[in-house]
Amino acid sequence: MSGVSDQALGGETTLGEIVVVGLGPGDPGLLTRDTLGWLEAGRPLWLRTRIHPTIDGLPGADGWASFDDLYEAAESFAALYDRIAGALIAQALATHAADGGPIVYAVPGHPTIGESTVAILRVAATRERVALRIVPAVSFLDALAPLLPIDPLRESAQIVDALELAAALDREPFSGGTLPISPLRPAIVGQVYNAATASATKLALGRLYPDDHPITILRASGVSGAETTLTVPLHDLDRADAGAHDHLTTLFVPALAPERATRVAVGLQAIVARLRAPDGCPWDREQTHRSIRANFLEETYEALDALDAGDMDAFREELGDVLLQVYLQAQMAEEGGEFVLEDVYEAIGAKLVRRHPHVFGDVAVSDSGEVLRNWDQIKEAERRAKGERAAKPTASALDGISRSLPALARAALTQERAERLAPTALRRDPAAHAATLDAALGVLRTDGDDPAAARAALGAALFALGGLARSRALDPEEALGATLAAFGERFRAVEARLRAAGREWATLTADEMGEVWGMTNDE
Repeated sequence: MSGVSDQALGGETTLGEIVVVGLGPGDPGLLTRDTLGWLEAGRPLWLRTRIHPTIDGLPGADGWASFDDLYEAAESFAALYDRIAGALIAQALATHAADGGPIVYAVPGHPTIGESTVAILRVAATRERVALRIVPAVSFLDALAPLLPIDPLRESAQIVDALELAAALDREPFSGGTLPISPLRPAIVGQVYNAATASATKLALGRLYPDDHPITILRASGVSGAETTLTVPLHDLDRADAGAHDHLTTLFVPALAPERATRVAVGLQAIVARLRAPDGCPWDREQTHRSIRANFLEETYEALDALDAGDMDAFREELGDVLLQVYLQAQMAEEGGEFVLEDVYEAIGAKLVRRHPHVFGDVAVSDSGEVLRNWDQIKEAERRAKGERAAKPTASALDGISRSLPALARAALTQERAERLAPTALRRDPAAHAATLDAALGVLRTDGDDPAAARAALGAALFALGGLARSRALDPEEALGATLAAFGERFRAVEARLRAAGREWATLTADEMGEVWGMTNDE
C-alpha cells in the first residue's frame, strides 16, 4: 500500500497519521489496488458519507463509521467540514497514542478534487503535527471523459465548481468579474447536487450565455448501468426531470463562438479584431485614431442624453457604443504596435487599486473629502515618480483638466480642483460668487461698445455660475440641459399652434412670446 505524503513536517516527530483514500466516481470496479488495500487493512476507518454507490458494493462497509449524522445538525457546509476535520485529527492523535498506527478516511471521488474536508485537513494536520497521506484515485473527471464530445485537454476545458457559481450569485450586485468561467472555452461544472444548486447555476451562467445555449446533464458517470445524459437549453436547466440533479450530477457546457459570446468583454474584443482583420469590414479597416475621434465624443454625449432622460434601455445601448469606441481605438493601437487592450485594463485597474488604499490597503479615512485629498496626494506622487514635476517645474494642480470639456463643466471642475488643494484658503461661499455674478451682469447691461470688456464680463459671469452650482451641489451642464429641454417643449408647442392656425412667426403675440421664453406678463 502506498500514497503520497502531504506533510513532511520539517523532520519533526509526528503525533498521528491520516491516510485519505478516494472511493472513485461510484463503481467499485474503479477502485485502485492501493485504495482497496487500505480499506481492507483493518485500521480504524471513517467515511465522510455513506451516500455513494461504491459503498453498496464493498463487503464489510456496514461496520465503518461515517459522519452522516453531522449533516443534519450542521448550520453550514463550512461548519460541517470543520467539525469533520477536527474529529479526524482527534481520532488520529488518539489512535497513534494507542498503537502508533494511522487511521483511514474515505471520501467520494478523488481525495483532492472537489473535496473540501481534505483541504481543511491539510491545514489542521500541519498545525497538529499529524501526517497526511493522500492515496490517488479515479476521479469523476476520468469517468466523465468518455462521455464528452471533446478532448478536455486539447480544447482547454475549464473545471468549475457549481457552488462557486452560486457563491458569486449570492454576492450580486457586487460580484462583477468574479464568475469563475469563460464562455469561450468548454466547461465541466461539478457538484450540481440538487435542484436549488442547478437553479443558482442557471442564473449564474445566464449572465454569460444565451438562454438557448445547450447544456448536457451527466449523471452517475462511470457507474455501470446507471449513467444518464440529458441535453437541455440553459433556461430549462433547473426544470429537468425530477432526480436529474444529485450528488452524482455534472454539467457539460460547450464553448461559444466569439461572435456569440456577446455578454463578455473578450467576445467584444474578438468581434472588433475580426472587423479590422484583412478579410474584415472594408469601412472598419479604413478608420484611424483620428477619423473616429468625433464618433467617440458623439457616442459619449448620446449616452449622457439617455442617462438624463432616465431611459435605461437606451443608456445600456449607448454605453455599448462608447465601449465599441474604446475597443476600436485599442485594436488600432495594437495594429500600430502602440499598446494592446490588456494594457488599458492594467493601467486603469492598477490606478484604481493604487488610489484606493482605504479599500485595497490599510489606510483609514473618515469621509469622502479625505478620500479626495488622498487621491490628489497619490496623483502628485505618481507625477513625481514619472519625473513630470522635474521635467516641468511649472506644473500646476490644474493640469489634466481637459480643454474639450464644455465650458460650464470645466469651470466647475477647475474650482473644485483649486478648493480641494486648499479648502480653507480658496473656498468661496455662495455670496461671494453671487457678488461676482452681479458685477459681471452689471457690465453686460451697459450700452458700452467694448467687446473685450463684454467678453471678460460674460466669462466672469459663467465662472461665477459654475461656483454657485458647486456650492449647491448642482451640475451646471445638467441644469442648463433641463432648461434647454423645457424651452424646446414650449417652443414646439407654440410652433405647432401657429402651424395649425396657418400663422407666421411674425404674428406672435406678447403673451405667446412670453410663453416661448417662459416669462410671465410681469417680466
